[in-house]
Amino acid sequence: MTTATAIQLPALDVRTIALTLIGDSPLIVHAWSEKAKRQMLDKQMKKASGGKQPKDPEADYRACFYWTPDGQHGFPAIGVKAAMVGACRFVDMKMTAARGAFHIDAEMLPVIGTPSPREDMVRVGMGTADIRYRPEFRIWRIPLTVKFNANAISAEQIANLLNTAGFAIGIGEWRPERNGSYGRFHVAGECEA
Repeated sequence: MTTATAIQLPALDVRTIALTLIGDSPLIVHAWSEKAKRQMLDKQMKKASGGKQPKDPEADYRACFYWTPDGQHGFPAIGVKAAMVGACRFVDMKMTAARGAFHIDAEMLPVIGTPSPREDMVRVGMGTADIRYRPEFRIWRIPLTVKFNANAISAEQIANLLNTAGFAIGIGEWRPERNGSYGRFHVAGECEA
């Protein structure tokens, strides 16, 4: 006969911290448009192409926005978390540990600011030049709530990781992680919140 052994699990110390990211350089957003997704799927399904459509800068600009469920301009929360995890290279923390130590329980975070259109020359495919029309937030902020296991990481480490991410990694297009200088940010201090 086997005897049942009681298992005692140590309780997780799950806490939340509300912070605001303040933009230090403009944020360029670029969501996948429905048109681009449809073209990729058609190509993968070997459907015939109707040829290259004329460029519509205004439609391209409008299609690049992310939206929160309540209709505000947004930015993917996973992009902020990825920046935080990437910032582990600059602090004494393993990326694998960071992925499980905190979460941002949202799909889209609101971007508070006024967007304006920008036109950029880019290289695509085999170095072919193209023009892209995307939204840019010159002055912006993103409020977010981070849920974290206080047994693994502290609120101060969360804020430090975000500040490091904002300086070294960034978010959006042409961020420091991708050889740019856009999408840099810092955590709002008491006088900025």
